[in-house]
Amino acid sequence: SVTPFYERNIQQWHLQIESRFDVVSKKPIAGFVAVNIPELRIQQVFPGQLLPGEGTIAFLINVSKSVPVELWWPSGHGNQPGYNMTTMFIMKEEYKIIKHWKVYFRTVELVEEPIPDSPGLSFYFKINGLPIFMKGSNWIPADSFPGKVNSKMLRLLLQSTVDANMNILRVWGGGLYEQDEFYEICDELGIMIWQDFMFACALYPTNQDYLDSVRAEITHQVKRLKYHPSIILWSGNNENEVALSTNWFSIPSAQMNLYFKDYVTLYVDNIRKIVFAEDQSRPFIASSPTNGLESIKEGWLARNPYDTHYGDTHYYNYLNDCWDWTLYPRPRFASEYGFQSWPSFSTLVQVSVEEDWSYTSNFSLHRQHHAGGNDEMLQQAGLHFKLPQVVNPVENFKQTIYLTQIMQAQCVKIETEFYRRSQSEIVSGEGRTMGALFWQLNDIWQGPSWASLEYGGKWKMLHYFAKHFFAPLLPVAHEKENIFYIYGVSDFHSDYSLALKIIVYDWSRMDPVCTLTIGDVIVKAGSAVPIYKETISDLLKRCGNCTRQSCVITFHFETEGEPSGPINCHFLSSLKNAKGLKNPHIHASISQEGDHFQFALEATAIAPFVWLDVGNIPGRFSDNGFLLTEKQRLIFFYPWETTNVKELEKSFSLTSLTDIS
Repeated sequence: SVTPFYERNIQQWHLQIESRFDVVSKKPIAGFVAVNIPELRIQQVFPGQLLPGEGTIAFLINVSKSVPVELWWPSGHGNQPGYNMTTMFIMKEEYKIIKHWKVYFRTVELVEEPIPDSPGLSFYFKINGLPIFMKGSNWIPADSFPGKVNSKMLRLLLQSTVDANMNILRVWGGGLYEQDEFYEICDELGIMIWQDFMFACALYPTNQDYLDSVRAEITHQVKRLKYHPSIILWSGNNENEVALSTNWFSIPSAQMNLYFKDYVTLYVDNIRKIVFAEDQSRPFIASSPTNGLESIKEGWLARNPYDTHYGDTHYYNYLNDCWDWTLYPRPRFASEYGFQSWPSFSTLVQVSVEEDWSYTSNFSLHRQHHAGGNDEMLQQAGLHFKLPQVVNPVENFKQTIYLTQIMQAQCVKIETEFYRRSQSEIVSGEGRTMGALFWQLNDIWQGPSWASLEYGGKWKMLHYFAKHFFAPLLPVAHEKENIFYIYGVSDFHSDYSLALKIIVYDWSRMDPVCTLTIGDVIVKAGSAVPIYKETISDLLKRCGNCTRQSCVITFHFETEGEPSGPINCHFLSSLKNAKGLKNPHIHASISQEGDHFQFALEATAIAPFVWLDVGNIPGRFSDNGFLLTEKQRLIFFYPWETTNVKELEKSFSLTSLTDIS
């Protein structure tokens, strides 16, 4: 392994190189190691001797200060340059072993420090000295049979991650340590990795045999993975601190101290100790969620690991109205949250037969592994949308699937935008939220889940929404006490001067009711700042006969009259109460444009949640699930495999909210 580290006091990079060998010889083997990194003008030779058994050669290389070093940056913040390194091991008998590596340079800090006007501590990451807002999701195994996960599948899923403007994935502790290629692709694409060790939601023994096994596991994984710049954090477990602190397992109080002691023995005295012995280039936390330094202060098991003034938080609430942003915690870092939806009908057809195609079928119940999940989805969707009443069971099932995807996408959008706009402010002692990782990115099979990518990689509506709500420059809106607020959110490293354009539409017609343009809006670098506020009543007054039920608001940034970033929208009422919605009579014509396809849409009325689907033809659209306010709009389809216009036309279907009956 090759581990770069930066010595700040002398402003110099070093390379810690460690090579391990299985030595079958019964005698020591002498030789030397030659290291060559041409771009860094490094060419050095070191003597070495391997002892019988497992031999190790370790040495340190100083990178000359006169050689400029290009840094690895997360996606959206810079490039991911790597340096080619060749290491040659030459033994006495002229036996050679040649190894090629990529060497990357970056620093990472987990900052936990006091915040003015707030109790507790911050919890955010600096990459190369720059605070980074973490935007992403949680990764689970991509298949029940890991051997089926090939290079093509890995690249598809990870490319879809950066295509949705994400910069981080948390490798969940209830899954598995991913194969080398997973981390190599993350290095290449600039996807940061929060790496859990594989301990989750359970009590573990601490007898000597088990600890020996754990030590071997942790030592191997850290040695294997520590050279990857994508990995920015080691985490001891998933949810075991909170499980013990809040007694998920109904442990008798007389035995709690024993379990507390076992927890510290496993995650602190063993796992943490091994991590720091093997790798001091990145931070370690004992659990997620955790209160970080406060948990350490309280003996590694905080009284309330969900305390929003410290560390990271997991939060799920399926029963209350997800459109009500005031229900969400305002944590330092949101590392898990989410809502379920069903995958597309074309994905389910692969593993089902006609008698299964009902929301209440045995198949639908069997595929749902979250107790009460199917009912929760309908309950949540029913708060804001009319549920399907069509008698045909297959058509009812398809419409219900579509509604669950709308519900999921809209719920996660509202919660994520709340976290993004909370990054620069403190409200009642809470805030400075610097991470939003929804649960979950990918799926392990075809069934209802929290995933934004279906099994096989097809984008759900949530993933298209994520591309927008994780955009590097974004206006986000919310209401509070009848006042309409818009914040400007930016990941960029410099301030931007833009125009903010607000348009109010009546559901019954496509021409805007009124338009407001505010020039010279300053969106601060790496922050979220309020840029507009007005009472809803005043806004509607300027727009003629608009009411909450009859109108909808869109808003976006502009540069020189052209949209800069995504167009966002704000619903003034539940869509089931919307007045004036008409059948949009959307027509689509498909044509090929080089290596992609163009879908030309024509509509006669405003259409919410327009959904384009091409069945099982692999690929993604440039946008989907959108609010259509134009009479004409072009959408592009980027295929992942060879296809043609005829195949697309045969598989194509289009749905909007007024199709629900």
